[in-house]
Amino acid sequence: MEILIDIILKSGRSAVELALFVLLPVMVVMLSLMRLLEARGVLDWVVARLAPLLRPFGLTGLGVFAALQINFVSFAAPMATLTMMEQRGASDRHLAATLAMVFAMSQANAAFPMLTMGLNFSTTLVFSLVGGLVAAAATYYLFGRALSVEEERLDETLHHPVAESAKGVLDVINRAGAEAFKIAVGAMPMLVLSLVVVMALKRFGAIDLLTQWLTPLLAMAAIDPVLILPTLTKYLAGGTAMMGVMDDMRRSGQISAELLNASAGFLISPFDIPGVAVLISAGRRVAAVWKPAALGACVGIAVRTAGHILAG
Repeated sequence: MEILIDIILKSGRSAVELALFVLLPVMVVMLSLMRLLEARGVLDWVVARLAPLLRPFGLTGLGVFAALQINFVSFAAPMATLTMMEQRGASDRHLAATLAMVFAMSQANAAFPMLTMGLNFSTTLVFSLVGGLVAAAATYYLFGRALSVEEERLDETLHHPVAESAKGVLDVINRAGAEAFKIAVGAMPMLVLSLVVVMALKRFGAIDLLTQWLTPLLAMAAIDPVLILPTLTKYLAGGTAMMGVMDDMRRSGQISAELLNASAGFLISPFDIPGVAVLISAGRRVAAVWKPAALGACVGIAVRTAGHILAG
């Protein structure tokens, strides 16, 4: 029992420190910036000009906005856009392509805090965009080609607050701060639970045993066995939990900045059990197209993984 209490207390301390002193400050700044750009109409301008260029990849104007949200806000931010697309009559094929893109892209709530660990932002962003576009195109033209292309009259107007005065700017910043606090606090339970499980597995030797079993196979593929723990955490507990494990490993010197960047292609994305569960709850038709979207996302993540390895 003493061992369990010790694990819980250490995991809780690590989770609170990560959420309040790393995740929260980064998300406050990035969300405030994004919401101000949104309120000033800058994002509308960007979406209007990018939409024609990205339409051949199976993306609509709202799909472009979802890409901006996943890369610069958080993995859950595109939920509102996916819901909006479904309600405004986007076709199942466009929904699947957009969902695949979101699955395959880098999630801001993990990527930005990991910049403090040595993550290369420009490389991550470039391959996030490339992987997202490949995932969308693969879904639209291959895995989702049997889906309906019928659309209702599609309204792609983005409704959001404006910031035309000092009070309006302050309101936008306050709302962004509250949203960032909600994201940080909401991440704590999953962080605590996942870190408890991971630390317990480490304490009782399960991770060492798994590493011993998998090392010969990983050696054949030239993969460092130290990635077993963050990978297992990521796909079972999500990107934020993986970030917590990676933070501990970086502090203890178990993993280098070079290996962190080389593994970012398959570790930093919402394509995991919690991420998929959250995103497909955006709507009934969104949930119905998750299978072709998941297949497309696998292609996009494979491209991202290869890109990060070659770049690293």
